[in-house]
Amino acid sequence: MEVRKAKRSRRTAETEIDLEINLDGSGTSEIDTGIPFFDHMLTLFSKHGLFDLNARVQGDIEVDFHHTIEDTGIVIGECMREALGTKEGIRRYGCAYLPMDETLVRVVVDLSNRPHLEFRAPAGTASAPNMPFTLVEEFCRAVASNLRANVHVELLYGRDGHHIAEAVFKGLARALREACEKDARVKGIPSTKESL
Repeated sequence: MEVRKAKRSRRTAETEIDLEINLDGSGTSEIDTGIPFFDHMLTLFSKHGLFDLNARVQGDIEVDFHHTIEDTGIVIGECMREALGTKEGIRRYGCAYLPMDETLVRVVVDLSNRPHLEFRAPAGTASAPNMPFTLVEEFCRAVASNLRANVHVELLYGRDGHHIAEAVFKGLARALREACEKDARVKGIPSTKESL
């Protein structure tokens, strides 16, 4: 069986990242970004996507969390794109409705090689206590852009910032898991262009 995994290191003046992902894992993870709430979100992403994820990140969190969260999303997207290879035999599309107590989020993914993020949430959506909600969107944008995927995230309703962030990360994981899965009925690349 083909092993779909990738490993990357990325160094900038703002962050140092060593990251490895296995798309066909069991959801195990070792994560240290220096931001405990973000570690929690990535652990959920790994668990619910069934991606094995190892991430060691050092960022300028004394400035703010933006660079660390965005750059981690960049590397996750790059690694996933590399691990998918030619995308032969994958489902390509994934969709998840994710409830978290009073919150409901919908995430839809197309591994189209056309990067786009559509992120819809009401103005003034609550942040988690330790992570601005705007950085949830930035993470999704970084993953979508570097995976070259079409990603739609919509907060249908919710009040608690922790629940909202958690529903987005879990929903993204579930939708990506479905899109990345192999389907024995799919022959070749799932596109009439025969390229993704």
